[in-house]
This record gives sequence, C-alpha cells and structure tokens, in this order.
Amino acid sequence: MNIRIVGAGLMGTSLGLALRNQGHALEMVDRDHAHQELAMDLVGGISIEEPDLVVIATPVELVLPVLIEQYQRNPDARFIDISGLKSNLLLEVGRIPGLNSRFLGTHPMAGREIAGPQGARADLFEGRAWIITPSSQTEPSFLAAIRTLVEGAGATAFELDPEIHDERIALISHLPQVVSSLLGAELADHAPEELNLAGAGLRDTTRLAASSPDLWSELLVMNSHEVLPLLESIKGSIDKLIERLDEGDREGVRQIIARGNEGRALIPGKHGGTGRSYDLLPIVIDDKPGQLAKIFAECEAISVNIEDLTIEHSPGQETGLITLALSPSDAQRLHLHMVAQGWLAHKPRSS
Repeated sequence: MNIRIVGAGLMGTSLGLALRNQGHALEMVDRDHAHQELAMDLVGGISIEEPDLVVIATPVELVLPVLIEQYQRNPDARFIDISGLKSNLLLEVGRIPGLNSRFLGTHPMAGREIAGPQGARADLFEGRAWIITPSSQTEPSFLAAIRTLVEGAGATAFELDPEIHDERIALISHLPQVVSSLLGAELADHAPEELNLAGAGLRDTTRLAASSPDLWSELLVMNSHEVLPLLESIKGSIDKLIERLDEGDREGVRQIIARGNEGRALIPGKHGGTGRSYDLLPIVIDDKPGQLAKIFAECEAISVNIEDLTIEHSPGQETGLITLALSPSDAQRLHLHMVAQGWLAHKPRSS
C-alpha cells in the first residue's frame, strides 16, 4: 500500500520502520520539520499524492482535527489512528458523514521513554498486543487488511469496544504511569548522593516516570472518569497500610503484600499467553565490554532461550551480576555448560 503516517514521533516512526519491512511505500508527515526529515530518512520515505491508508500518529488531542483534515484532502483513502483513547474519538467520527466506514481506531500497546523519531525501533511492536476498535460500519475487508498489517509488525490484534478499551487502559497503562510518576516525584526532593545505592527495584518502578509530561497529562485528563476510581482505590490501600504500620500489625502488612503477589500473578506471559514461572540463573562477570555478548554466544551454542535478564553492578566494583530468566530445563543445562566453560555461574533458583 501507499501509506502516509501523520506524526513522526516515536510511535509513528517505529510503525513506519515496521511497515517498510513489509514492503509498503511510506510518507512521513509532521509539523516539526526536523522530526519529519529524520523520519523520512529512517524509513526511506517518498512523497505520496494519493495514499491508500493514512495513519494518524499524533498526540491524542490532535487526532480528530488531523483526521478531519486528512479525510477532506483524501476522501478515497482509509484511516486508522494509534492513539491511547477511543470512546470519545469514535463518537465524534460517527458524526462525520462518510468517514465512519473508512476509519478504524487502533492502539498498539507498546512504547519507550525515548520520545521522537530518534527513539524509533522497527521491533517496537513485536510480541505486543494491538487493540482494534471496529464499529458496526467498519468494512470487513478493511478490518482484515489492518489485522494483516498489525500481525506483520509482530503484534497480536485484539478487538474491543471503545468504552471497554478506555476502561482497561486506565488499569493496565494509566495507573502504572501515575504510580511511577508519583514515586519519581518523591525522589526529586532528595539529594543525588542519597540515591547512589539504588538498585534494579527502584529503576524498574520509576522507568515510566521518564515519560512525556505533555503526553500523559493529556491522556490522564481525557480519561479521568476511568482513572479517578482507580486512584481512590489506591488511596484506600495506602491508608490501610499506614494504619497497619501505625499499629505494628505485621500480619495485616503481610496480607497487603501478599495481595500484591496475587495481582501480579494474573499478568499474562509474553505474546499474551498464560504467565510462566522461570528459573533465575545468576552469573558473576567482569565489569568490562563484551561480557554480555559472550554469554549470548554460549546460549546460542547449546540452543537455550533467554526469556529476560537483569544487570546489576555496584559503584566502584570491578564485577557485575547478570541474572538470566530461562525455562527450568534451559536454566539447568546452561548452568552446567557455563560452569564447564569457566564462568562464575551459580545454581538456578525459582522466580
């Protein structure tokens, strides 16, 4: 297809890279000319006069006006968006004669903290869910074409009603962002030397705090009717924890932490499948270049698959710790192999 992507930020440019790999002709358009030029170079873009598909990849507050503008200019094209909210958008689209059957709301559940086209990656959508919100007017052939496009980018398509989409996104996306941002804000009042010993736990839980304030303030305000009840629930949980701590109630505190274990266990595994328990294989390494590449080579040599990994090293220390997450059988095989090869690999443990 001839595809025009309006919005050459992280998401739009990453989609452009993924679509280029599928053989589509691409044009990147952005009001920021520097972003547009970089994105065009990255995707090998060309000028397209009559696009078959227009992808709206702008901030959420600009999706509707940009969509209307592009529809007026290209009435024979089809249109999708990749923004994070759907119910109000689909309501407004339904009021525009002729557009409803030519538009499909979509939302890839992917992203990074690095904004702009410089953060774009062709594999950003691989293994991710991609939500599609068709209306009763959506043409079956159009829906099928977008499903093919989504799957070609490595994602898995899920169909949802727009209202259900916004409700679920508040829980699985907006609430984690708020919690991470609030924790990051607490750190802002402390001196840097107080954070020198920060480990993976703090880094993991504040990763989302590096996200764009402009993007997230807009999303949270526009979806506040879904986010506020969740925040009230979190507030109640914090109040309960404060009360238990004030009373010295260890069992009450334990129950709150255990409830967190239960909730986390409900999160599906990769590719949307059932969550799996992995064994963790710790390997002590010299803190120097090339160690990780050598470990990957050892894994390839005996055909074991790494599911995840973490890297830790303390300031001033000449060694580091890499912990690999693998299936129990792969963890045992790799442990024996690494020890035989002279690596400081320690016995795997259950996660």
